Amino acid sequence: MAKGLRIAVVGATTTAGKEIIRVLEERDFPVGTLLPLETKGSLGNTVQYWQEDLPVQDVTGASFTGVDIAFFAAAEKVSGEFAGEAARRGCAVVDTSPRFRMDEDVPLVVPEINSHAIAGHAGIIASPSPAAVQAALVLSPIHKAAGVRKAVLSTYQAVSDMGEAALNELTEQIADLFNFRETQSAVFRHQMAFNVIPQTGDFLENAYTADEMSIVEETRKILEDESIRMSATTVLVPLYYCHSQSVNIETSKKIPPEKVRALLKKSPGLKVEDDPAAGIYPLAVYTAGKDECFVGRIRQDLSAENGIVLWSVSDNIRKGTAINAVQIAEHLISMER
Repeated sequence: MAKGLRIAVVGATTTAGKEIIRVLEERDFPVGTLLPLETKGSLGNTVQYWQEDLPVQDVTGASFTGVDIAFFAAAEKVSGEFAGEAARRGCAVVDTSPRFRMDEDVPLVVPEINSHAIAGHAGIIASPSPAAVQAALVLSPIHKAAGVRKAVLSTYQAVSDMGEAALNELTEQIADLFNFRETQSAVFRHQMAFNVIPQTGDFLENAYTADEMSIVEETRKILEDESIRMSATTVLVPLYYCHSQSVNIETSKKIPPEKVRALLKKSPGLKVEDDPAAGIYPLAVYTAGKDECFVGRIRQDLSAENGIVLWSVSDNIRKGTAINAVQIAEHLISMER
């Protein structure tokens, strides 16, 4: 692969798709032609790339003929319908949907951690859920240094993972409440404005949600260690962007908080902000739009002998989706040189 690639973005008008296009531009990705694609009904829409309005085209199997890399940022069913066809036509697919994440033959990649897995792809590479990207970035260096035996995550998730409709409904609910009107909930199961909802995804037979189990399964796959005991609780909070996570970690070897802090400061994709006495710790309002996952409140877990507790915040759309997907594609290019 060389400069002047033909790049497709499926779901180009979604929240994630627009951010991928923005990141391609910011990182000067070697795009020769950008092809914005959407499912039927998108004709007449445009997306902006390098100050040029590009018409959005309906996606078909033939759309991927001659395409070098396709980013899929649409619904899972769209990836299921078109990603395989794109790969058969010689296009490398970077899929941000859940469709292929747990397929044995599909690499699930966070480039800072397991870029080596990209070499084994057979046309499709999966990008993890933003919450799993965030968890894996934090756990990976600790696991390498001290062996993570157990991790318990509580994740406070922004509504943007649910798309444009969720962003709009939260805005409408806030406006309704300020104007003394009753709120309407079509996207959310309950009122989202000024509320927290302890559910993202459908509940499974084990009383966990699909999203909670995906964080566990995806994180283990990225870290290449199925023996790590994990549990997750996902909570939807009334924020537009940025997931926050409280993480309790139990390690095989004792590792003091100061060593964890030093370790994370050296780890790619992370930025440590940890001076609680001065009010310095990761906050969603300052993390939005940033390329790193921020970590702070690093301390001893008083409930476990070899325990560490920390707090992390990451922009779920930018870092958790767009940056991760584009980094995967950058590694693809470097492998072909």
